[in-house]
Amino acid sequence: MKLFLSKILVIILTPFFIFSTAQANEDISEASKISQEIFGPRVPIDKAYGAFQRGFFLTALQLALPRAELGEASAQTLIAQIYANGLGVAKNSALAANWYMLADKTGDINATFELALLYQAGEGVPKNREKAAQLFKKAADLGHIEAIYNLAILHVEGKYVLPDLSLAANLLKIAANYGISEAQYDYGIMLIEGAGIAPDIKAGANQIRLAANNGLSAAQVEYATLLYLGKGVERNLKQAIIYYQTAAQNGNPVAQNRLAKLLAIGEGIELNQQQAAMWRSLARRQGLIDKSLDRLLVSINADDLAKAEEMARFWPNPPPKN
Repeated sequence: MKLFLSKILVIILTPFFIFSTAQANEDISEASKISQEIFGPRVPIDKAYGAFQRGFFLTALQLALPRAELGEASAQTLIAQIYANGLGVAKNSALAANWYMLADKTGDINATFELALLYQAGEGVPKNREKAAQLFKKAADLGHIEAIYNLAILHVEGKYVLPDLSLAANLLKIAANYGISEAQYDYGIMLIEGAGIAPDIKAGANQIRLAANNGLSAAQVEYATLLYLGKGVERNLKQAIIYYQTAAQNGNPVAQNRLAKLLAIGEGIELNQQQAAMWRSLARRQGLIDKSLDRLLVSINADDLAKAEEMARFWPNPPPKN
């Protein structure tokens, strides 16, 4: 009797189920269409990359391996990154290089760039700067911004590629426009010096300002000097000191030395020989010896000098209180 009822229920409910499914599919399709119009098409979730981003590196490795073995370039690159950086596993540059090679052949430009870096440094592969240059060019031709920057530097040096300052300037401009601070700085210098490009001091100073504001300490020192001299920008000693201070706090020895000079004579800042001696000591530790600064501080008393040396010893923290 129960079996009979079951059959009857199936017969009765099936048409309703088919109608409901069709209606649901239509509703889902319509909802998906509206969603795409508002938010754009959905991107498939990459569980391996998601695990990597959250720091679950072994899980990411486990999820990526089957896909990598099937030839998926992004999975191969992910595995290479895990081994290259020793994330959850022992660092293995040779194994990383092998995975990067596979991903490079499969067409992943990030793998091409990373492999170029390994050849350039001789990590996991024999050092081969010519091979690195070829890979940088391959990645650059495909639009990889860091590769474009590295290729530009090679053209400036004229090693492993033909020397070409004009091409280097064009490549640096591309990388600078994408916000690469090192490219902004180097392109700015080329504009100021007229190397491979028509000189434009004002435009060059602006590029260096962008790099300085992006946190590049070498650019902070350079822009501070431009402000100090009024070269390419309106002279502004107060702003120059701010940039010198920022770079000095970031550990740049040139900035530390120049800030010390300004403090030693009180130019644009309150005279403070003790602070000047501290910055001089910090610059000296990095090998920057400046006899002209030594002459400015020749009259500092022994007590102030001792306090300055103590501050430098514990910098960036203050000396412990007795």
